[in-house]
Amino acid sequence: MRDIQVLLETSTRYKNAILQQCFESKKNTVAYVILKDKPRVLKWFVPGFRQRMKNEYNVLKKGSSKLNIPLVYELDEKNNVLVMNYIVGENLCDIVNSRDTSFDEKKRLMILLADWFIDFHNFFKTEKAFLIRGDSVLRNFILSDKIWGVDFEETRPGKPVEDLAEMCASILSTDPMFTSEKFELCKIFIESYTEPVPGRIINVKDEIAYKLLERIQWRPEKEEILRKYSVKIKKQGL
Repeated sequence: MRDIQVLLETSTRYKNAILQQCFESKKNTVAYVILKDKPRVLKWFVPGFRQRMKNEYNVLKKGSSKLNIPLVYELDEKNNVLVMNYIVGENLCDIVNSRDTSFDEKKRLMILLADWFIDFHNFFKTEKAFLIRGDSVLRNFILSDKIWGVDFEETRPGKPVEDLAEMCASILSTDPMFTSEKFELCKIFIESYTEPVPGRIINVKDEIAYKLLERIQWRPEKEEILRKYSVKIKKQGL
């Protein structure tokens, strides 16, 4: 990730922005700033990701009036930057993995998260295919008065089960990993999605097993346990 302060200082357009917070991102550079006295999120895309930038812009532009996703103010193609609104809240990954969060609250969040995915899939559904959000991990959601999704550069045509499986893989493989509570939360999440839209999700255990293997690239030090539970879930389910 590039140094955010350097990006701001060397940019004619954003040099007067006041840095408030840097956000974790494996691919791009994301910061909360005060820009012209207004709270904004700036997302710099690396040059090779210009199409991803346009992809995210299109999703936000089309969906922000109906879905809990950020408002996008500008597509700055010259600087490879998206300018979005700042959502006040707490990252869902921190809440779900905290010992201070009760199980009842985590269960409530799983139901809200399932509702978010139903709304997203229904909104972007076409006669030929669904649009899935991609990169469906806990860290890409924020809790304020409701659950908000962020980071849509990997949105693409696909099957909703891919989003659900990736989220389950994220829940299971973030610390603490593979606890009985985590498995129960995944079941609640899947059931809360499938009850309103029966028949949409099939072969979910196979997809979860595959998504766990995909996570090895991000957590190579956990390869052994990820492979172990991938095999177990593929055979037995959650």
